[in-house]
Amino acid sequence: MKIHVYALGGLGENGKNMYIVEVDEAIFILDAGIKYPTSELYGIDEIIPDYRVLTNKKDKIKGFFMSHAHEDHIGSLTHMIRELRAPIFATAFTMEIIKDNFKEKKLNLANFEFNVIDDSSLLTFGDVKVSFVKTTHSIPESVAIVIETKDGAILYTSDFTLNQSSDKNYQTDFTKLTKLAENKVTLLMVESLGSILATDGGREEKLTNEITKVFQRATDRIIVSLFSSDLQKIQKVINIALKFDKRIAIIGRKAQKIVDIAIDKHYLVVPKNRLINLKFIDDKNKNDDPDLVCLVTGDRHEPFYMLQRMVNKSDRLIHINNDDTILVVTSPIPGTEKMAAKTLDTLYRTEAKINVIEKDYLTINHATKDEVKMMISLTNPHYIMPVIGDYRMQFEVREIAKEMGYSKENVFLLDNGDLLKIINGKATMQKHRFRHGDILIDGSDVGNLNDIVIHDREMLSQDGVLIIIGHINPRTKEIKGEIEVITKGFLTSSDLDEVKKEVIVIYQNECFNHFKNRFINWNDLKLNIRDEVNKYLYQTLRKRPVTVPVLISTEQSETDRNIQT
Repeated sequence: MKIHVYALGGLGENGKNMYIVEVDEAIFILDAGIKYPTSELYGIDEIIPDYRVLTNKKDKIKGFFMSHAHEDHIGSLTHMIRELRAPIFATAFTMEIIKDNFKEKKLNLANFEFNVIDDSSLLTFGDVKVSFVKTTHSIPESVAIVIETKDGAILYTSDFTLNQSSDKNYQTDFTKLTKLAENKVTLLMVESLGSILATDGGREEKLTNEITKVFQRATDRIIVSLFSSDLQKIQKVINIALKFDKRIAIIGRKAQKIVDIAIDKHYLVVPKNRLINLKFIDDKNKNDDPDLVCLVTGDRHEPFYMLQRMVNKSDRLIHINNDDTILVVTSPIPGTEKMAAKTLDTLYRTEAKINVIEKDYLTINHATKDEVKMMISLTNPHYIMPVIGDYRMQFEVREIAKEMGYSKENVFLLDNGDLLKIINGKATMQKHRFRHGDILIDGSDVGNLNDIVIHDREMLSQDGVLIIIGHINPRTKEIKGEIEVITKGFLTSSDLDEVKKEVIVIYQNECFNHFKNRFINWNDLKLNIRDEVNKYLYQTLRKRPVTVPVLISTEQSETDRNIQT
């Protein structure tokens, strides 16, 4: 039997998880997530894996198998599904979030195949069976995915911890994991994000204690910032608020569909008489009752942004005042560090009581060193492939495995695009086997952005733009009318007149030189003008703006005018 395992995203990075398992001619896609951009990717909304290596063999794809409902595991589906057209398999809660994403992207649900599974499901695809194991994560109905072959099982843990919860939606099935070991686990694809943490150290209990202390000290309204995807922490805060007989308002519930769905489907439990909807602030209504707990939920930068609006009194529901207690349960994620720092600085300028939960207490949603070790012990795999995390985290998983007696040759550290081949039970690795990379999403635009566009945006942000507009009669080879120069973002008023005059002279000189040719080559003329203007601007101002010459042909009619840019 021939098994190929590779990643198109998720290795050497945090996010964009997408793992491919090929068993003979059958292809199984495990998760399809996004990664959020850092600040240098100007205007980019999200990043998805370059999935186009699969388009030529899409008929062999048996399905997308989704482990849980976080965006870094399901967010790419709406972008890929039109082209790959494979069935989707997910638990009930995860499927609700997926369908909501499809509706948001204006995709007709009737055009796609959705299959709801649970931990008792067993799917058969020829000689291959796919099953699921309940795991614990910060979101309900998270599952590990098992691909059972004649040469043993491939187990993809996805994100997990081994902290048990009283809520059945967050419980790990240890019995099933142990049974897998009895039937032989050939490859364990184990998450590595939390592997650099030595031990859980009772973080769950410490977090509960820290939140409880804040509630005990508070005398008036409490405002709590939370990521909408971290439903387990949201439920924890709700439970503590109920113990203190508080009323609860969830800000951003309708905008954050994951919270809305969780409440509607009873994955978040709030007594109806305790959950309230706030009205807009006016002369009579301030929404500042002392028994009120306001949960400010959102993704990425949104909780920070809303807190800033509340401090600046531009929010329609909450204006932070001196009597408030603020509890920040959102540590910054990549790309939001500046926003988070600015938010904290803004909060501390108020007289409100600010409480920031330490980051160490918030990193409990991923398997620590001890939990990775426990997963390896429970499943007893022959080979191990660390997934989901930076290379240093994957490396740490290999060190853990070596401590447990595994040889270096049985633990494979792959990069995106590398291939792990398992032929008749024996594994080898091949570097750089598959094309991989990032597809940048700008609004609804998929795949049309490249490094040149990003470079231009970077230049615009640093050195601005200069546009030169002139009318040219190509028959008489004359410049008609005045040449217009527009600058944005790089000139002071004192420099403006002198620079514009010189740019116009350069424009004229390049046109006159080009008019000596028999015909006007619009592209060559445009490039010559741009190059000469760029040389002048750098020599004079040490600036490199985006320069856009606009050449308008005046020979044609107004309705058929040829504009060269």
